[in-house]
Amino acid sequence: MAKHIIYQLLPRTFANFNQSRVYNGTIEENGCGKFRDINSSALKAIKQLGATHIWYTGILEHATATDYSSFGIAPDNPSIVKGKAGSPYAVKDYYDVDPDLAYDVNNRMQEFEDLLRRTHQEGMKVIIDFVANHVARQYHSDKKPLGVRDLGEADHSEWAFSPLNNFYYMPTEHFRWGTYSEYPAKATGNDCFSAYPTPNDWYETVKLNYGVYYERGGEKQFDPIPATWFQMRDILLFWAEKGVDAFRCDMAEMVPVEFWHWAIEEVRRQYPQVEFIAEVYNPALYRTFISYGGFDYLYDKVGMYDYLRGVTSKSFSAEGISAQWQATDDIRDHMLYFLENHDEQRIASGFFCGGGIYAEPAMVVLTTLGTNPVMIYAGQELGEKGMDAEGFSGVDGRTTIFDYWGVRSLQAFANNGKYDGALLDDEQKQLRQFYQLLLNIATQHPAITHGRMFDLEYAQGERFNRREQFAFLRQAEDETLLVVVNFADRKIDLHVNIPQEARDYCGLPMTDVLLTDLLSGSTVEGTTAGVDFTLGAWKAAILKINTEKK
Repeated sequence: MAKHIIYQLLPRTFANFNQSRVYNGTIEENGCGKFRDINSSALKAIKQLGATHIWYTGILEHATATDYSSFGIAPDNPSIVKGKAGSPYAVKDYYDVDPDLAYDVNNRMQEFEDLLRRTHQEGMKVIIDFVANHVARQYHSDKKPLGVRDLGEADHSEWAFSPLNNFYYMPTEHFRWGTYSEYPAKATGNDCFSAYPTPNDWYETVKLNYGVYYERGGEKQFDPIPATWFQMRDILLFWAEKGVDAFRCDMAEMVPVEFWHWAIEEVRRQYPQVEFIAEVYNPALYRTFISYGGFDYLYDKVGMYDYLRGVTSKSFSAEGISAQWQATDDIRDHMLYFLENHDEQRIASGFFCGGGIYAEPAMVVLTTLGTNPVMIYAGQELGEKGMDAEGFSGVDGRTTIFDYWGVRSLQAFANNGKYDGALLDDEQKQLRQFYQLLLNIATQHPAITHGRMFDLEYAQGERFNRREQFAFLRQAEDETLLVVVNFADRKIDLHVNIPQEARDYCGLPMTDVLLTDLLSGSTVEGTTAGVDFTLGAWKAAILKINTEKK
């Protein structure tokens, strides 16, 4: 049984070797990563890091300020494009890939398919975004298959709502934004049913209509099946046929769960192995989206991410981690853990930790607590700070998804396409070695890939500070691991107690043991009832218990 380790990367920044970094620069000034530059060396390095899946973010063609009209792609009005590069979540053509990412724009789909093939050859699976809730204002598919009807093509725009329409309309009103004008106005992607969205709304997008009449209390008109359902199902099938292994479904909770139930079943009828990951932030919806919606995995953002960020930032107590896993214990195998993604602030930014090393204990918890997937974001393993003012994105602790930009840490690792890490500094090298060791432990040890967990936090005594330390057991077959993490900024001497019920649960006899730390290689003697040892500041230990100690 495999544990999923997902490596998220934005090709635009991951494989961009241009170091000019002009504020709000064009693609000619700042460059852009290409499919072909994610070469076999890059993929081998990601595989060696421990990844089982790569989430290629921003693959679908989206609205951009770069003019590709000479290639038959209609230009976008820059007033409704965020940044020079544009938002990957303002999709302009579901049946095409981003021309920015191809050396030969006319051959862009083949270049993506070659990347898909290379990734599979290295033994990893491919995830892409499926942005189901909204599209770019000027959506138009010039690559749709023969006989496919474009979104909005058959709409009755004089109707505010109809399950026959792909969009929602305000039939007598104009939408105006800068030099862009739209009549009749369409509803904005974040459920703004007004012709006058604000800059804080998703003004560059329009909401897709799945048959929910929001202005009549969310009335559902699903019989007969709305037109949008069939069109979006066919888009999923198009990419599944190309060999895409999984879809990360953007803002899935804003799309009716009934659609997901139907569409996922439709896709799996032909491609049973395809997996679906949902971006859902409302815990009250979690179980519905898994049991009825059919999703394999959901973001654990408002629970585990938010809490571990708080522990790392000294706002919360480590012992509260127990309540977080308990809140989703019945669906824990379906929760996707992470500390970074394109939406969240970088760990090493001045808005979070200020250094990548401070997240080591949190990453050990996320990676070893359960059998569920773990995700890291490209550059996280290098301590990328995300503190640049790139253009549309200011200094916000995030790596831009809207601008053409070269990310220093990724460029240092890439070394102009060699991906050998030769230009990394010592701190970056050490952090990447930690991630590589941790992630490979997680995929190679049965106690973590499919074993049981026993939380030890409740059983600790005076020589264990439950505000700053956390401990648990993982066990499968003849392997038992004791995981202990230290969120303190100082070295600590501690005693970890293993109570009788934990020993019974894990099948541990009462005996002397030798424990070997899988992270450091050091050993310590103890018993199956407890162990004394020293743990450094912001460090963790994954102690393998050898019950055959002489």
